[in-house]
Amino acid sequence: MNVELITIGTELLLGFTVDTNAAELGQQLAAAGLRIPRRTSIPDTPDAIRDGVSEAIHRTGAVITTGGLGPTRDDMTKGVIAELFGRPIVFQEDLWQRLLERYRRVGRTPVESNRTQAEIPDGATVLPNQWGSAPGIWLEGQLQDGTSGLVIMLPGVPVEMKNLLQVEVLPRLASRGSGRIIRSRTLRTTGVSESVVAERLGEVDREISPLTLAYLPNVSGVDLRLTAWDAAPGEVDQLLEQGAAQVRGRSADSIYGEGEDDLAALVLACARERGIRLSVAESCTGGLVGARLTEIPGSSDVFEGGVVCYSYESKTTLLDVPADMIVEHGAVSEPVARAMATGALTRLGGDLSVAVTGIAGPGGATPDKPVGTVWFATALGGDVQASRNLFMGSRYEVRARAAQRALFLLWKRLLDLPRT
Repeated sequence: MNVELITIGTELLLGFTVDTNAAELGQQLAAAGLRIPRRTSIPDTPDAIRDGVSEAIHRTGAVITTGGLGPTRDDMTKGVIAELFGRPIVFQEDLWQRLLERYRRVGRTPVESNRTQAEIPDGATVLPNQWGSAPGIWLEGQLQDGTSGLVIMLPGVPVEMKNLLQVEVLPRLASRGSGRIIRSRTLRTTGVSESVVAERLGEVDREISPLTLAYLPNVSGVDLRLTAWDAAPGEVDQLLEQGAAQVRGRSADSIYGEGEDDLAALVLACARERGIRLSVAESCTGGLVGARLTEIPGSSDVFEGGVVCYSYESKTTLLDVPADMIVEHGAVSEPVARAMATGALTRLGGDLSVAVTGIAGPGGATPDKPVGTVWFATALGGDVQASRNLFMGSRYEVRARAAQRALFLLWKRLLDLPRT
């Protein structure tokens, strides 16, 4: 079954509101085996709603809308769609009484405009909204021009939309489906660009057919999303496992996790399993590495702390980096990165440290050290390892990529240690 999505709201087009509903609908419908051939955002105007819904029905036969079901004057979705079907709007007293009871429970008094939320297109099915005041609406039949279609109207409030989708909509749609599903699996990479990942993988997209492979770059790395389309429930997991194994075989050194895995959480878990305590020393990242680690609950059992040493003087006073070393080599250099990593262990304690020093831009570059130059060092006792990276992008992107790289270097060193 194909279903088009229409998210309604001028604020979506102006960029004041991020359209999270569309992403949620896409994921949930695909998991239920429903194809989404088109997704559209339109403003809160009668013409846009009328044209958008009519065109979607003529193309696909079914459409889900979000937004425009509230009590204000710009909430006109159900009235316009009712006109398309030639249905009058009727006031449902039982629905109004349920809304009144909801208002009483939360200690509110409804205003006159709230009565519109009990008005439903004649013949439509009400989808009870336990999480808000605007019910969902399931309207099926013929448009005034004789075209058959289905419109499912959901509120625009994300939590209400999500709950109605799961509780009321998907079970109804599942009864119409073929029983086959669409499912994805995502492998997470870091430290390599999209083009390098693609070169390493070569013709793997043909080898894993009928799975498809999508490259999803972001500041942390490149996510590789494998998708099984129209698969039988009993075979989909095996298909995705086989495809993931082939992808891993070609790019294993840059893959650190799957799905929503967070690299900081993986670092902490590895350190915990090995009885290792961590410390960090940061210059250009300004505390981002420490922030990533401390965002994870329970990090205090393995994370000693961090030092943000931005100036030359702070590197010397806080981490014992020799002043003449900075003068001779510069703050962004291998010797300084090594000294920072060693200083972090000396001053903060712990067993393993990482140091970051670089040029995030837009200024500060030299002919031999362009913007994006970052030196890293990890110290495990007396064993110090250093490496250099050149990151592209804005100041924000350079800093975010450097923080991710620092975590990746910690993770790689931890993987080489035995579990306790």
